[in-house]
Amino acid sequence: MRLKDKVAIVTGGGQGIGKGIAETFGKEGAKVVVAEVDEETGRETVQQLQNNQTDAFLQPTDVSDDASVMDLMKTVVDKYGGIDILVNNAAINFRKPVHETSLEEWNQLLGINLTGPFLCSKYVLPEMQKRGGGSIINIASWHAEKTIPRLAAYATAKGGLTALTRQMALDYGADQIRVNAVGPSTVDTPLLQKTFESLEDPDEAFEQTLDFQPMGRIGTTEDIANACLFLASDESTYVSGQTLMVDGGAINKIARPLMFD
Repeated sequence: MRLKDKVAIVTGGGQGIGKGIAETFGKEGAKVVVAEVDEETGRETVQQLQNNQTDAFLQPTDVSDDASVMDLMKTVVDKYGGIDILVNNAAINFRKPVHETSLEEWNQLLGINLTGPFLCSKYVLPEMQKRGGGSIINIASWHAEKTIPRLAAYATAKGGLTALTRQMALDYGADQIRVNAVGPSTVDTPLLQKTFESLEDPDEAFEQTLDFQPMGRIGTTEDIANACLFLASDESTYVSGQTLMVDGGAINKIARPLMFD
């Protein structure tokens, strides 16, 4: 097992990509803390992890709230004695250009998608320093480098997250703390299905999205989780400050799905 007895926190671990990461880490022997604002999905995921013999628990967490994040770290350290891995996965999204985005919407999205990883990292770093090292993995996006129309806040947050990744890798490398990002493209999650359902022609949108994928398929949560497993494990002890694109090569294409224009 590549993560045997490692203590891992996965924010937004109750569903989608976060759930996939939590499950993969659990199978590899990690003790998994599901930090989730949606307690219902969090409880369901933890129950599934425990049914598969994973040592896991739910910590209700709002990653945009300083006190909530501090409570998360204290609870984990009190229970397990330290923290080895942090996956900053919690995120929200909406599609609007700048002039249609309210300040409230902007602040909410950046609060979760960018300030959240900042706060979680801020309070986990001292614990990893005590531990003699660790791995922080930020779930970014291909939208940090190339994007589609009307994703002003989301693309900004993800671009900032990759910059934060590089900066922390520089600042904490001497502590043997590795900081990397994973950049998914289109991944089959409940959120993606809701996005399709909100469109006028969901089937056509799906076909256009599928046609955009060089490998002829949409990514899975397992694809993202396996990349995170590599970055969390000792197999990547000399990898830091990188953004690993897990997008099937989609970032190299110029055309984009018309339904999302």
